[in-house]
Formats: sequence, structure tokens, C-alpha cells
Amino acid sequence: MSYPLSILDLSTVLPGQPVAEAVAASVELAQKAEEQGFHRIWFAEHHNFPSIASSATSVLLAHVAAHTERIRLGSGGIMLPNHSPLVIAEQFGTLAEIHPGRIDLGLGRAPGTDQRTMMALRRDPSAADTFPRDIKELQGYLRGESLIPGVDAFPGHGTNVPLYILGSSQYGAQLAAALGLGYSFASHFAPQMLEHAATIYRDRFEPSESLPEPHFIAALNVIAADTEAEAHAQLEITHRHRIRQMLGRGRDLSEEEVTMLLHSAGGEQVLSMMKYTAVGTIETVRAYLDEFRERVQADELIITNAAPDLAARHRTLELLGEHVIGR
Repeated sequence: MSYPLSILDLSTVLPGQPVAEAVAASVELAQKAEEQGFHRIWFAEHHNFPSIASSATSVLLAHVAAHTERIRLGSGGIMLPNHSPLVIAEQFGTLAEIHPGRIDLGLGRAPGTDQRTMMALRRDPSAADTFPRDIKELQGYLRGESLIPGVDAFPGHGTNVPLYILGSSQYGAQLAAALGLGYSFASHFAPQMLEHAATIYRDRFEPSESLPEPHFIAALNVIAADTEAEAHAQLEITHRHRIRQMLGRGRDLSEEEVTMLLHSAGGEQVLSMMKYTAVGTIETVRAYLDEFRERVQADELIITNAAPDLAARHRTLELLGEHVIGR
């Protein structure tokens, strides 16, 4: 295989589903991904979303890591302005000490939520302005080279947990390039600037002690099934779920309302976020992945397993494992 294939698990909680069941499904998927040879799994920090169970990201990572053996695990990402760099260094340093060589730390600067929830997080609206400085502070703790005299991270000190910048604009690409860090573009929901950001990152990359060459990760959605009809039927269900999630927050939408919203301006905007989606039989999906990776010169692809139920997501991973990773 010419490139690593990884997973961004949104730890989705379906309507009426207990959170514990959704977390158990994430564990099952991680075990399946490990079995099939996937490179890593990342979980993202989101807040005040009843349909996402990964708000306490480091806690979820610890649970999944305890139920797997080899696969890399990390954040995709931790929204650093929500936290002090010292606390994140301690959390991920602890994970790295318990699971050496398996932990990644992807970092974003968005709040991962709405304005009211941002206030509940005690986040200063200007916190994003210090994102580059906070990354350097965090990196210092993890290297054992604290930038603050007399303050260090225990655990964390000297663990050298790999850092990645996450983004959906040229800002993240420029920052990752300047700091000599890996860069992951959120093209699974923000496709507009993918190619531009990829070019900026590669052209401006400054080699660093932690990363001598650029490492660019591009994200996309994938549904692989045994027939084209089955895959597209799953995509339709996924589209309807996205409409409920994005346009129906706080409301219990009927099927008729969802259908109407699918064809509204708002619905079209939500579905446009899934521009980069590989859907179909494994032959169709494999061709899409290869062309997508080649076009943006990605060193790694990270997929959201967009199938609507656990059995379908398992089948997607099996097909990718056998026909993409194992080819």
C-alpha cells in the first residue's frame, strides 16, 4: 500500500441510543480497525452536541486505548484555546506513559461548539489569538524543555507526544508549516480550501526537530458496501441524519420535514460539506481514494466511516482492510 489509511471516529450517538452503547460501538470499531491494519484513530473535541460522545476526548482515548493493543490513537483534535497547555500536556503525557508509542495530539483553535457553550467552558473569546504561543508552550512541556521557569508537566515531561495542527483554512497550513508540524485538513466537512491549503503547507514547510519533512493528512467520508445500490441507500440515510443533526438541533423533525430540508438552501449547504465522499463498491471507493490522494499529494488519508449503522461501518472497514490496506 502506498499510503497510510486512518479513521476519524465521530463517536456518534444515534437518536434514542444510550451514550454507553455509542462508546461501546467506538471500541468495537477501533478493534476492527486494528485488526484490518488501519494506521490510527482520532477522536474530536465537540461540546453541547447530543449526537457526539467525544467531548471528554482524553477520557475516551484512555478507554479505547485500554481495549486495543497496537493501533495509534489521538485527538482530531483537542481545541487548545479551551484548555491550558499544561493540563493538556499532563493528560496526553499520562496517556503516552500508559500506552507508549501509540498516542497523537492533534490541535485546533476553534471552540468546537456555539457561542453560549463557549462561555460555559470559561473560554475567553480572544483565546484563539494565542494559539501559536500555546502550541509552543505545550510542545515545551512534552519535550521536557518548559518555556515557563519552575513549571513542568508530570506526567508529560519528555514524552514527545507528536503534535499535528488541524485546520480548514490557509491559517492552519501556514502555522503547521512554520512550526514544522504535521497538518491535517478537515476536508470531510470543509472542502473549499483543501488544495490551496495543501499547496501552502508543502511550499512553506520548515523542517523541525520533530518532523524533517512535511506530513499532510487529508480527510474524507467513506461508505463501502457489497453493491452500489446498498452503498447509496446508506448514503441517503446518512444525509438525512446530517440534516437532523445540523438543522434540527433542539427539534424532533418528522421524516417529511427532513425531506423538505434536504432540498432547501440550508440542506444543500449541509450536504455540500460532504463534497469529498467515496461511496459505492470497494472498487469504486478504492479508485476514488487513490485519485483523491494523488490530486492533493496527501501523505495519509483519514476517513470518517459515514455508514449509518454499526454493521455497515464494520463492513466498510473490512472491505477497506482487504482491498485497500491489504493490496
